[in-house]
Amino acid sequence: MRGPGTAFIVIALTALGLAAPTTSAAAATQEYRCQQEWPGRDGNVRAWTDYGCDGNLLGVTPGDDRFWGDDSGAFQSIAYKEASSVMNSGFIGGKDVVAFYYDKDYQYQNGYVCLAPGELWADNLTDNYFYNRPGQVVNDRIGSHRWVTASGCAAGSWLT
Repeated sequence: MRGPGTAFIVIALTALGLAAPTTSAAAATQEYRCQQEWPGRDGNVRAWTDYGCDGNLLGVTPGDDRFWGDDSGAFQSIAYKEASSVMNSGFIGGKDVVAFYYDKDYQYQNGYVCLAPGELWADNLTDNYFYNRPGQVVNDRIGSHRWVTASGCAAGSWLT
């Protein structure tokens, strides 16, 4: 004999089944948007205000930017601690990794993360944490960036 508990379980399982495709659909949409934004290897780093390479484009540059909160460089005042997705379309070889720092002036001891050229982009920075800064999520917290070699990045510092 079935009781009210069985009905509750069926409803709960049905709700979970309906929730999973929505989450998967959101991730697929983010991935698709980044694919649309991918320019090929043009030597630049990019960042956006929203997940999935969407929202305002915060900056595009082949160079370094010591402070995303000032009025010089490709990433200026609005970019400071606003990035939710980033892209590495740099050329392969040499300094082809982008290191993103929590603070201005590339202060690695206060937290940094690296984006390899083969990763292409990180479409949702909420699931990444700064190396050297335990528990500090990367989303909306980038203060500067520069190009480095892969050897300049620790094992636990890579964005995904």
